[in-house]
Amino acid sequence: MTSGTRKVAVVGVALSDCGRVDEATPYALHAQAARRALADAGLDRSRVDGLASAGLGTLAPVEVADHLGLRPTWVDSTSVGGSTWEVMAAHAADAIAAGHANAVLLVYGSTARADIRAGRRTGTFAFGARGPLQFEVPYGHTLIAKYAMAARRHMIEYGTTIEQLAEVAVQARANAALNPEAMFRTPVTVDEVLSGPMIADPFTKLHCCLRSDGGAAVLLAAEEYVRDCRTAPVWILGTGEHVSHASLSEWEDFTVSPAAVSGRLAFGRAGVRPAEMDFAEIYDAFTYMTLVTLEDLGFCAKGEGGAFVEKGRLTVGGELPVNTDGGGLSAQHPGMRGLFLLVEAVRQLRGEAGERQVRRPDGTPPRLGVASGTGGWFCSSGTVVLGR
Repeated sequence: MTSGTRKVAVVGVALSDCGRVDEATPYALHAQAARRALADAGLDRSRVDGLASAGLGTLAPVEVADHLGLRPTWVDSTSVGGSTWEVMAAHAADAIAAGHANAVLLVYGSTARADIRAGRRTGTFAFGARGPLQFEVPYGHTLIAKYAMAARRHMIEYGTTIEQLAEVAVQARANAALNPEAMFRTPVTVDEVLSGPMIADPFTKLHCCLRSDGGAAVLLAAEEYVRDCRTAPVWILGTGEHVSHASLSEWEDFTVSPAAVSGRLAFGRAGVRPAEMDFAEIYDAFTYMTLVTLEDLGFCAKGEGGAFVEKGRLTVGGELPVNTDGGGLSAQHPGMRGLFLLVEAVRQLRGEAGERQVRRPDGTPPRLGVASGTGGWFCSSGTVVLGR
């Protein structure tokens, strides 16, 4: 439970148009996702007194609030990479529980794909050469290279194979095939993943997330707001956050992600065990992220992730459905994708996922799920346990 006295629920979720959205601006995607989430909840925007947003504008989230016509009395612009939205959800839940806000809108939008095609950005991450990173930037470490080195360390340490990593991509695509909103839905095989162009050893193209446009919004509210909403509440049961390192030289173990801490905190605060989860939504910019996060959240022992992801276990019909919308590997990835994890988790718990709907053995929708985001190069993690 959160630290205050009020229970907190997700009462509205939505995506903006996603995939190839050439004409929209990031502000337009923010607005579209926000309108849809409010409509999903059945609440008027006048009831929203909190806003959490990052990644857009000089004065984020002030510019986003201005564009949306909101005048919040509680704001958060925490920016810790891909885990930003799980961390923001934790902060918002604590604020609502303590009575500092009643309804908080988390909203994001990005035209990353369209910007690159139009020449509005280079397509590379321009990390500064001051502070801790100054000692690594001269050596040309790219974001993907850092993940690739971590994956190679796991392979050396535990015998994890490239075929096992490829299984993550194959099963993500199998889930995407059931999602009409996914950007890529054509099934792929392990051989097709392995035979693709090399991007950063050991990652070929299909080991890496796609690049898309898109936005998402999630509305959290106090328990007394639930009766005014049109949707069934999905409760925030427990949260955890952790930051690990900025420089690779300060990362104690390349085979352990910060989810090992954020997950332990979230499950402990929720009073549940990983084995009780009906599904997991995990940040997957690269296949290795899924595998190591599963280990660190406690779904399997350290070093056993390779065997764990085999035999279709991660598919919608598998033992532990993971990234049921297709994830960043196949559905959409416009940048900081953590908010999309929460949207999909809520849809699953409300039984609104269509063909990709996860079912318990008795045929009912899931009761418990977890969303875990990772930021930077395993620099940060936020984990949220949700239930209906």
